[in-house]
Amino acid sequence: MTKKKYSLKYGKGYADFELDPAQVIDELKINTTPVLPDPVAAIKEAIRNPVGTKPLREIVKPGQTVAFIVNDPTRVANSHVFMPILLDELSAAGVPDKDMFVIFALGTHRDMSPEEMAQEVGPEVAKRLKMFNSNAKEDEFKYFGTTSRGTKVSFNKLVADVDHIICTGSIVHHFFAGFGGGRKAMLPGVASYETIRHNHSMMFDPNAVIGRLEGNPVYHDQVEGVEMCRPSFLINTVLNEKKEFVGVFAGDYIEAHKIACKFVDQVYGTQVAKPADLVIATCGGYPKDINVYQLQKTMDNAWGAVKQGGVVIILGECVEGSGSAVYEKTMRDYKTPERIETELRANFQIGAHKAYAVTRLLKKAEFILVSCLEPSFSKELLFTPAKDMDEAMKIALAKLGPSPSIILMPQGSLTVPISN
Repeated sequence: MTKKKYSLKYGKGYADFELDPAQVIDELKINTTPVLPDPVAAIKEAIRNPVGTKPLREIVKPGQTVAFIVNDPTRVANSHVFMPILLDELSAAGVPDKDMFVIFALGTHRDMSPEEMAQEVGPEVAKRLKMFNSNAKEDEFKYFGTTSRGTKVSFNKLVADVDHIICTGSIVHHFFAGFGGGRKAMLPGVASYETIRHNHSMMFDPNAVIGRLEGNPVYHDQVEGVEMCRPSFLINTVLNEKKEFVGVFAGDYIEAHKIACKFVDQVYGTQVAKPADLVIATCGGYPKDINVYQLQKTMDNAWGAVKQGGVVIILGECVEGSGSAVYEKTMRDYKTPERIETELRANFQIGAHKAYAVTRLLKKAEFILVSCLEPSFSKELLFTPAKDMDEAMKIALAKLGPSPSIILMPQGSLTVPISN
């Protein structure tokens, strides 16, 4: 038996290991999609010939105020490339820098440092515009109304008080909201904690699934809420694993987003002939594996490729730990997937929802986590800990036998398995 060397991203480096290639029945990758040869030209084309609305420079008039909503570091959008272009476009239309600012769509994530902010938008934009975090629990929010599904909608007062909101970001599949991007820049991005909490509580609905917008109550509730404080414009990017541009979509925040989502399905959806005994998946390295909170996306995708009763090895460094104190407390307090679901249904909380999102997957397969977390902490989160791939493989083979069928997912946070 001749083994082959494999190398998957882990943190800011790689994890190397060897397998018998005869056991590898599939390697799931993003579908080959041409990289945009000139991203700057593509961005300008998109904002000057948008979907469902006027060009950006015809929407915003001198004397009006503008809020740019920008992703935080956990969601790569290449904001540093398109933000200078958006800013110059509005400057050419006579809008001064003092009438524009950037607000980061943190949702319930941690605040960003000034250095992180500058890195996201690029040094030129950071020098020219004021920049703010949107802290869901601490900032001031303006109430707009209640959706038909009972979500009390409040948005950050900074955003609520401007003439124009420009939503930016990137689009990938989302495990219960269907797809990221679009309306999510606002809700959850710059919404209050209670708004986010109630909206996300709809994740238990059987239609709240990955890759679905129509009929998904989470999505429809988000759109209904965002319509109460409607954005003027959207620009969303689609990137490959190397963070290169493969698509740019701009215009009406609903129409342009729907077109982009169809494109995302073509890029990230991967056909799986049959599930495997063992799935080995990487989040794709830093920052996609910065914490367990982000790693869960890769778990969901790997879950779709493994057999019932199989094993998944997840490569995720998790240098920032779990990513949520509430998630940790939920795991410590309730300990089993069944109890976690029962408690969350009775009292839905952000952070606790991630405990449910992770542990529901454990009913199908054992998840071995290769990370820098303390083994005792990994066990507390109901993972099987492993310090490296050698240890992870020993654990997997002890359960599955010496010759399991294997699927590799070198782009695990992006590739969404689709059964034939």
